[in-house]
Amino acid sequence: MNIRRILTLVVVAIALAGISLWMGQQAYSWFPPQASAESLLVDDLFSFLVTLGTFIFLGVVGTLTYSVLFQQAGKYDLSDGPAIEGNITLEIVWTAIPLALVIWIAAYSYQVYDQMSILGPMEHVHLEMATAEAAPIEPSTDSQMPDSIEPIERIEVLSRQWAWEFRYPEQSISSTELHLPNNHRIKLTLKSEDVIHGFYIPAFRVKQDIIPNQAIEFEFTPIREGNYRLRDSQYSGTYFAAMQADVVVESPESYQQWLAQAAVQPPAAAYNPAFEEYRRASETAINAGWKTVVPAAPPMVNYSGSNIQNKGLSITPSS
Repeated sequence: MNIRRILTLVVVAIALAGISLWMGQQAYSWFPPQASAESLLVDDLFSFLVTLGTFIFLGVVGTLTYSVLFQQAGKYDLSDGPAIEGNITLEIVWTAIPLALVIWIAAYSYQVYDQMSILGPMEHVHLEMATAEAAPIEPSTDSQMPDSIEPIERIEVLSRQWAWEFRYPEQSISSTELHLPNNHRIKLTLKSEDVIHGFYIPAFRVKQDIIPNQAIEFEFTPIREGNYRLRDSQYSGTYFAAMQADVVVESPESYQQWLAQAAVQPPAAAYNPAFEEYRRASETAINAGWKTVVPAAPPMVNYSGSNIQNKGLSITPSS
């Protein structure tokens, strides 16, 4: 009888492990495309956590279901259960297994954290990771971090209520659309002119809060060409939802061509959805009865985005 129970438990455990591994593989499809080196590491960690969580969830629910269905007391059985005293072996097992799992998760998470090299000053360690750096990586299936270091592209990011502005200091270019060369190390200097904002590109799996009166350096490596979306991950006021920007990852050749085209464009006021919505609301006769922060004026940039439509402002896109 004991052998039969052991074999049954082994078969059930193997089945649960198979289902959990399958679920862990499905977790990769729950996210946007992997567009940065960091996304490979983050997705592997998330898949691991989903696999482990699925196994625990199915094990606990399965045990409870079995107990409810097959371990019921008789209809008129009102007696107490058997007086079973503490089982030292069982207590050691159910303490040791969660402890081992927690250490395993912590070690793996720290390994990913260390490979991404996310650093920050100690005064912000509990509030904010003031510097985030990620080792460069080439697209691969094994998510191993290579030893080679790609050229570094330095870009300044200015955030304000409610607009993004990107400055390329070496070329004296400003833009409301973030252009990045593929497979090159990107080093951003993040600054906020008013409140806390959050630099977050879902396809890159990286996020960094931007603290006022601080210049925060943030690094990552894009590995997939395409158009992505930058969002503010921190609620920053009335027109918070309008604070978005396009992120264009392109080949180094196309990137240099874009820089050359943007450099010859004269600065012009970029279309700003928050500013325009506030202006239209201010012109109406209806008073909502509450005050709101006046959006910052549209930034003066060389390039306002290839997909921006002219909404009455003087906009001269380069392409």
